[in-house]
Amino acid sequence: MNTQAITRKTILRTRLFEVQEIQVQLPNHKLHPYQLVRHTDSVTILPVDEQGFIHWVVQYRIGAGTELLELPAGVMEAGESPLECAHREIQEEIGMDASELLPLGSFYLAPGYCSESNHAFLARRLSPALRAKDEDEFIQVQTFNLEASYKMAATGKIQDAKSLAALLLAKPILLASAEV
Repeated sequence: MNTQAITRKTILRTRLFEVQEIQVQLPNHKLHPYQLVRHTDSVTILPVDEQGFIHWVVQYRIGAGTELLELPAGVMEAGESPLECAHREIQEEIGMDASELLPLGSFYLAPGYCSESNHAFLARRLSPALRAKDEDEFIQVQTFNLEASYKMAATGKIQDAKSLAALLLAKPILLASAEV
């Protein structure tokens, strides 16, 4: 296919993202307007401790209008690599750090209208770290074993897409290392 952006115009800028109006030439040569949310990339971390428990967070999410059970995650800061962000986020959200952060893969969260790519990591060899929380985050940490975590995913109790994707990407590794 030969689809290409012809024009771009920023129509809204906030502290978290910007919205662009983009005129796209479609394969049939017609122009079509799209709106794109330009958002900084992010990370999701699946932290598994030595006993095989996954450390989850519960926090209110405005888009869902309720609290969600999620894996620790966050937006990359300017100049920060995905790995650096993963270390920072698990410290902030669960008060732990990992001496082993294994990249699981990257994926787009909502590619139909948003540019944000998420980088997932499996975190092992956890140790306590200072928990310098963000002032606007009110997070509860919960732990569940691997079997319970995958059961919650299968039964719809986990509704956060990035957490579901990280669980899926980590499953072969966790099965191979006999931690399931």
